[in-house]
This record gives sequence, structure tokens and C-alpha cells, in this order.
Amino acid sequence: MAEPVIPADLLDLLQKVDTPTVCNAIEVAQGKRGFDAFTKGTMQCSAPGQSMVGFARTAKIAGREAPTEAPDVIRARRLNYFRNMAGGPRPAIAVLEDVDYPHCVSAWWGEVHTNVHKGLGLNGALTNGVMRDLDDLAEGFPVVAGSIGPSHAFVHVRELGTQVNVMGMTVNQGDLVHADRHGGLVIPPAVIPHLKEAIEKMFAGEQIILGPAHQPDFDLDKLLDAWAAFEKART
Repeated sequence: MAEPVIPADLLDLLQKVDTPTVCNAIEVAQGKRGFDAFTKGTMQCSAPGQSMVGFARTAKIAGREAPTEAPDVIRARRLNYFRNMAGGPRPAIAVLEDVDYPHCVSAWWGEVHTNVHKGLGLNGALTNGVMRDLDDLAEGFPVVAGSIGPSHAFVHVRELGTQVNVMGMTVNQGDLVHADRHGGLVIPPAVIPHLKEAIEKMFAGEQIILGPAHQPDFDLDKLLDAWAAFEKART
């Protein structure tokens, strides 16, 4: 099977826009409201001004309690984890479910792992788990996490390449994910060919309202006129 590819112009655009923009544009491309493949709840972001996009490389971790499997089994799985992260199509982001959620205490994402994953060619990480070392995270590798904490506790890998759940969002390995300070979403494959056009159409529609709203003589009458034009453009 051929590896999925994001058109270069779409990839460039997705790296520049925020996740709410992508969320709205997906609904424009689908021609209806109701898209819900996004995270629910407030998340923490290590790099608020950065967006990340890529094909998901998934795993499950835990850490509140020490693992019961033999140390050589745990070590072998961690090495296989890195093999999994290094594989697959690019661009890619790591999407990890901490199965201890909502009582996560073990920070997988810190100075070491952000630099390692960046070196393996990933663009960032999305998790319901914990991050730490906020002043020492790899530059250009944003982490969007469920919480911030000081310890790695007993963190260990449980599963590789399986379906994960991050803050109410289901992600399969290979899904195209976009994330930033607002959270993350999974881009449906069917909208990818139409997404650039949908983003551009949405920007143009917003300017019907935002243009007049930024003028010094803006008032209710001008809002009503602009809103009528805005609704007509959306139909």
C-alpha cells in the first residue's frame, strides 16, 4: 500500500493555521456542522504559538504503579516503541494515551524524549498525559499534554501502534492529526483533497464580517448588512 501524502501546498497552509481554523474548515468541506473528532477539555501547550500536523504514531503508556512484567520485556517494548516512532510516513507526530488518565503522574515528555523524538523526525507530541522540563524541551517540537508535573514516576510503554484515546478523541496509527494550544483533531481522509480550498473559503467568508467590524464607523446597521452577506455566502 502506498504511503499517504499531504499535498505540499496544503501542508504549508496547515503549519500556519491554528486548530480551530482547521476544525471549522473541515465542516466547510463536509458541508455541515457536527464534526466531533477533536479533543475535549483544556490542555497544556509547551509552545503556544506553534501548530503541528502529521500522521499519528501511537502508543499507550502508564506510570502510577511499577510494571509487573519482567524488566527485559519492558526494555524490549521501549526499544520497539522507538522503532515504531521512527517508522511510517512523514510528517509525523507522536500521539500517546496515558492509561492512568485522569490520574496521570508520569511525565513521558521532557528534555530527553522531546529531543529524541525530534531527532527521529517527528514534528511534536499530543497526549492526555504529563510533560515536564518546560525550559529544556526541544526547540521546534511542541507538546500538547493533559497536564504538567515534575516526575517520571514508573512510566513504561504498554502498547505500540494501537488505537488510542486522547481527551475523548480516538486516534488510529496513520491518522492525519493537527494540534496546537487549543487541543487536537483528526482530519478525515475524505476532506484532505478539499481542505485547502475550504480554509481559503472560510477566511474569505470571515472577512465579510471582520472587514466592517474593524472600521471606525462600524455599528449595528453595518453589522446587520454584513451578517446578511455573510449568511448568503455560506449557503
